[in-house]
Amino acid sequence: MEKNLTIGKPLNVIMSFGIPLLLGNIFQQLYNMIDAAIVGKTLGGSALAAVGATGSINFLVLGFCIGICNGFAIPLAREFGAKNNERLRSGFINGIILCIIFAFIITISMVLLCFKILISINTPNDILDRSYNYIIVIFCGIPSYFIYNFSAGVLRSVGDSKTPVKWLIIGSILNIILDLLFIITFKLDVFGAALATVIAQFVSGIGCCIHIYKNFPVFKIKIKDLKCDFSIMKYLCIAGLPMGLQTSITAIGTVMIQSAVNSLGTDYVTVVTAANKILIFLYCPFDTMGTTMATYSSQNLGAGRLDRLNKGLKSCIFIGAIYSTLAFIVIFGFADNLNSMFLDNNSMHLLPIAKQYSMINASFLFPLALVNIIRFMIQGLGFSPLATVAGIFEMVARGFVSYLTAIYGFLATCFASPFAWILADLFLIPAYIYCYRNLKSIFHEKQMKT
Repeated sequence: MEKNLTIGKPLNVIMSFGIPLLLGNIFQQLYNMIDAAIVGKTLGGSALAAVGATGSINFLVLGFCIGICNGFAIPLAREFGAKNNERLRSGFINGIILCIIFAFIITISMVLLCFKILISINTPNDILDRSYNYIIVIFCGIPSYFIYNFSAGVLRSVGDSKTPVKWLIIGSILNIILDLLFIITFKLDVFGAALATVIAQFVSGIGCCIHIYKNFPVFKIKIKDLKCDFSIMKYLCIAGLPMGLQTSITAIGTVMIQSAVNSLGTDYVTVVTAANKILIFLYCPFDTMGTTMATYSSQNLGAGRLDRLNKGLKSCIFIGAIYSTLAFIVIFGFADNLNSMFLDNNSMHLLPIAKQYSMINASFLFPLALVNIIRFMIQGLGFSPLATVAGIFEMVARGFVSYLTAIYGFLATCFASPFAWILADLFLIPAYIYCYRNLKSIFHEKQMKT
């Protein structure tokens, strides 16, 4: 079902659009947590570390893929807001073509390079083979990530945030079932965990594609319709590539931190992997806020409703402030209980270090809320290069902290993300003010001419 975000009280439409997204994100992270718990509890801390050691590479590559898909959806949301069905359809067709091209190139490249990358980030020798067995399957499944994220982005661009969630939940349940089957019954170790994830992602993507074909006539195409329009492709890439690059640039900083953690040994890799599973789960609402504000700002820009932008921004920041406080309280009271879900009996001595990492990161959740809300609004307004610059600030911050790890040890890595979020905010806040004033000036000139 389509949903128009250009009418109604901003807080209400943001909540009604965002809540289904939030449920999907929570469910996705929940099954990621269960996936990690199954690996940690059944295969041990070494297996959990092997999966965790690939986390930064995973984020770097898949983040680029997901960023591109989300970026392609922004122009579609803008055309939907402007009620321009012809360009909406053309954007959809050319988005499919671009996804096929990018999926092929990225998959082949990563399959060929992944072992060398693992070595380059100091993956401990005792978990190197397991890490490779896990990440090679994920990289072979890159096309399935394109299928789901592009189709989900298309649905969100026309205001349907519920269908992607429904298929994500179905995929999540399937993932858990396949985890148990592949790891416990078939003894496939971490290879089985990765295979379960790829299959579940593929099923979710196909489900979204079928829903688009059956319920949105404007997107119903045949093979003969798959014709390249280079002007539309350029239009999509202007939004998609900076969004993908922004995620990847941020991820490069994460790779630096992962390399620093890897150099500290398997125990610290295990700690960071376990703690991050909880923290990433708590980050779900921030991801939702970002995705929601990208669609909200895109639709309102397309409809010429600049008066709604600041109202929506203030409403979402208010939500972010309340949630940040509640999430910190949860970590303060239950860090040990939560982190212990991912550690076997031989790893329980690591709980104090895991709590330290969790508490420091949880203390800076509001700056993270601002990063997501403002950056995605800027992207939705068509200023993706500025969002990419914010990613560079994050990368520089994490790179600097990774250098400090050699001096101050694990404590330095605990402050890597908070430092990155604060530095990004110092750029994003004035950047949004510039974007808003620039758009007001453009719209004022158009009104004067008419």
